[in-house]
Amino acid sequence: MTSTADDARPTAADTAPNAPRLLLGHGRALTEHVSAHGPLPALTGPEIIARTEQAGLTGRGGAAFPTGRKLAAVARGAGRKGTVVVANGCEGEPASAKDRTLILNAPHLVLDGVQLAARAVGARQAHLCVHEDEHDIRNTLTAALAERATALPAEAPITLTLVPHRYVASEESALVRALNGGPSLPAHTPPRPFERGVGGRPTLVDNVETLAHLALIARHGSAWFRARGTATAPGTTLVTIGGAVRNPGVYEIPLGITGADLLALAGGAGAPLQAMLCGGYFGSWLPADTFAGTEISAPGLAAAGSAIGAGVFVALPRTSCALAETAKIAAYLAGQSARQCGPCLHGLPALAKALRELAASGGTRPAHNLQALMPYIERRGACRHPDGATRLIASALRAFPEEVRAHADRKRCPAVHRAEQRDPHQGRRYGT
Repeated sequence: MTSTADDARPTAADTAPNAPRLLLGHGRALTEHVSAHGPLPALTGPEIIARTEQAGLTGRGGAAFPTGRKLAAVARGAGRKGTVVVANGCEGEPASAKDRTLILNAPHLVLDGVQLAARAVGARQAHLCVHEDEHDIRNTLTAALAERATALPAEAPITLTLVPHRYVASEESALVRALNGGPSLPAHTPPRPFERGVGGRPTLVDNVETLAHLALIARHGSAWFRARGTATAPGTTLVTIGGAVRNPGVYEIPLGITGADLLALAGGAGAPLQAMLCGGYFGSWLPADTFAGTEISAPGLAAAGSAIGAGVFVALPRTSCALAETAKIAAYLAGQSARQCGPCLHGLPALAKALRELAASGGTRPAHNLQALMPYIERRGACRHPDGATRLIASALRAFPEEVRAHADRKRCPAVHRAEQRDPHQGRRYGT
């Protein structure tokens, strides 16, 4: 007899309200993993989907799409050829370290999630994609797969697949395209992978953290999962906190805490803050005071005009030029583009150049060029890469109007003035 949707097995996370769920610190070995979490539950595919839907789990890779709905859509498409599961462990976001931390500390939880997702959608094949140059991750997963080969029957064989370490290579259609023998670049859509993906079969592409949560929900139930977080954003999530904080790193948090709570977890700000970059390089800037009162969840950040994305938060001190920092990210994104369409090939480099000129030399011309170029790039690309870059730049123009005006008028950057107030020997003007 299989478990019902809300059956719960006692776990270490139940006995300590703030204890981590994904990162229990129990070790990498399979025996330690099973001792901490128990064996894979004997749930059917429909039961796994029902439990995931009731839990309210959403994707932790950036889009925050309901995982149960995604599983159900792929399962419905299963025909004579079956389906495929692709676990995305390619952390393309440079400011993120959550997936890396999860894989290195709990590889079997990820692999459990892959097996259960395969059972849920009726997959006969599964791929776990990681960057080809992440040797420690490759070695950890290779060892974990070898352990399981002798101890656990494989319901769907898991192939470790290596992907180039490029920003766009971890996009879901880029993974599918590579697995189909093409380049690791985003594909024109539709169809989406859940409709026709690897080998033309319905394909589930999910982030490794999402799958690790699924492995716990299958064991402990939807009520257990919803005991943390909020009604609209249940559960915990992994976040990477960096920049001007005292203790940067990866933290597991209950969704729904405030930005101020998040900063406190990282030891507080290491200097007075100007803003927080939320969601990573495809995210947006929020002024520090706005961020402090914002709920850390997909709906909470959306209400503030931002996004949780891949769970990245970078604190910007008041003495750093926000436009200069944004220009660095814009230049990186322009260099990482798929180069498959005009907005990526020509538009992003032009935007990055205008922003760099505004930050470095000032003047009305680069400020005008930024405003003029945006409409020709937004929503016109072959993939979502141009939209992510323009979203970041547009958020900088909104969040830092004082800096934009000062740079356009070739006046002293407010960040320089703030730095001078702390150290009178740091004064400078544009072009010097």
